[in-house]
Amino acid sequence: MGGHGHRRGMRGGKRSRDPKKTLSRLLRYIRDGYAVPFTVVLVCILFSAVANVAGSMFLQTLIDDYIAPLLLEASPVFTGLAHAILTMCLIYGVGIVSTFLYNWLMVSVSQGILKRVRDEMFERMQKLPIRYFDTHTHGDLMSHFTNDTDTLQQMLSQSVPQMFSSLMTIIAVLTGMLVTNVWLTLFVLLGVAVMLTVVKRIGGQSARFFLEQQTALGKVNGFIEEMIGGQKVVKVFCHEEQCKQQFDELNDALRESAKNANTFANILMPIMMNIGNLLYVLVAVVGGALALSGVVGNSITIGVIASFLQLTKSFTQPVTQISQQFNAIVMALAGAERIFDLMDETPEVDDGYVTLVNAKYNADGTLIETPEKTNIWAWKHPHEDGTVTYERVRGDVRFFDVDFGYDPEKIVLHDVSLYAEPGQKVAFVGATGAGKTTITNLINRFYDLADGKIRYDGININKIRKADLRRSLGIVLQDTSLFTGTIRDNIRYGYLEATDQEIEAAAQLAGADDFIRRLPEGYDTVIDGEGGSLSQGQRQLLSIARAAVADPPVMILDEATSSIDTRTEAIVQAGMDGLMYGRTVFVIAHRLSTVQNADVIMVLELGHIIERGDHAALIAQHGKYYQLYTGAFELE
Repeated sequence: MGGHGHRRGMRGGKRSRDPKKTLSRLLRYIRDGYAVPFTVVLVCILFSAVANVAGSMFLQTLIDDYIAPLLLEASPVFTGLAHAILTMCLIYGVGIVSTFLYNWLMVSVSQGILKRVRDEMFERMQKLPIRYFDTHTHGDLMSHFTNDTDTLQQMLSQSVPQMFSSLMTIIAVLTGMLVTNVWLTLFVLLGVAVMLTVVKRIGGQSARFFLEQQTALGKVNGFIEEMIGGQKVVKVFCHEEQCKQQFDELNDALRESAKNANTFANILMPIMMNIGNLLYVLVAVVGGALALSGVVGNSITIGVIASFLQLTKSFTQPVTQISQQFNAIVMALAGAERIFDLMDETPEVDDGYVTLVNAKYNADGTLIETPEKTNIWAWKHPHEDGTVTYERVRGDVRFFDVDFGYDPEKIVLHDVSLYAEPGQKVAFVGATGAGKTTITNLINRFYDLADGKIRYDGININKIRKADLRRSLGIVLQDTSLFTGTIRDNIRYGYLEATDQEIEAAAQLAGADDFIRRLPEGYDTVIDGEGGSLSQGQRQLLSIARAAVADPPVMILDEATSSIDTRTEAIVQAGMDGLMYGRTVFVIAHRLSTVQNADVIMVLELGHIIERGDHAALIAQHGKYYQLYTGAFELE
């Protein structure tokens, strides 16, 4: 594409985000939309934790008050023991129901939050400028919607409730331990301090590598997406080995970060479990020693030791679970950070206030707005005093001393001035990189100028709302973009309210009607997003029909017939002439035969307009156009 001198796939500067702020932002989603169900989740988690502790503490009562006395009775009566066991069953039953309920509710909460996150992310993506998509790989963008949201889903549905459950369990168990025996509690806390030291050292290393893994995964996805899209080019130029080498390098980086992350993550859990088991044994030994020595009196009984052992297991287990979920949370926060980076990208700025409307003439000859389509377009100008005026769209486009560069350090267009009067056909020719496509990108305001002005019917295009500006411009690009759906729907994409008759008329104008009717289902034939069942020329004809149905006052044809063979081009040319009739048209073409009938031909070279005039005048000059046309200089 002419003038498109920047590289796609290079990422901009990455923000440094505080994990605490990222987590706080995630919690706001819970607060704003799911406060009630999440509160119920927390209550259920509390009930589950309390039930677990109550069951462990009741073990002391069960042994000391029921089982031990029965061992000394000649004719034991088990009625009290049965009631005690029933009480334990009820306690654990409450815990089971609470656990089931909070897990069930959390699935609904997490999926609801994920839907909202995806909606907001997609909505923000639609508002981003073209520049963003030119500087970020498509695969990396897709990774936001797949890998990053998957890690977020795991955190919300599993890690967050598990963390809350573990914290509440720790608080409840610690309370129970203090009530049961203070000395053994202090010993357990000493062991937990050792566990937390291990978590901090090993978990910190794991977190760093998980962050690297998410970034590396995005790069791998971006490369794979590019290779799938360009597979034909890869094979044509026998570039398979180089692609494999590039992929190996990216994959090695992913493997290295994933290996390090998972190594630390995988060794953490066994270490924590073994420390917990060792603490369990030491509590039994220390408890027995204290009971036999009588140092702390008679406060430590067999029931106390049994209950405390159960509480110790209940205390160390959530600490281990927290360490296990720590890595999942770190990875999810890395994904969330990437998601929020996308959400926080600066949207396309639009300060325009002039809008495009359908219009008609009153009996007195004045122009008024109308809701129905009239084939008369008008600019609607609101004024500060509250009045509104209408000006018919003529299609007069003028550049005044325009400078522009995709990179501010590398100017692509230099002091470009040109004009296209209403109904004129203006053609741009020149070598690749001369700046042809860049001019059309500026008319659409895909990019804003570095210097100079562009006026459309005398209006500075910065004052026209972007959606209305682009609606007034019909564009047929060199690269066709079709969508999964019927042929009819793909053409209707140009004007969503078009009737079937208008769609078929547009197809006839573009020369597409004949091949469409030969398809199995005609206009109702379903095609995939790549249009794989159609030839390149047929896809281009559908793109032309899509522009025709929009019926805009200005047309931009960027290599519109480059993918059509000469025979098809001859068929289409008459339709193209019909499409261009009465409109201002900008044409970019490598085939000079398609621009001979242009009113004005402009020859660009390195961002400068070096020649302008009609075909005959430029041939007579024996300049660059003459060289291009006669083949003295081959057009790239």
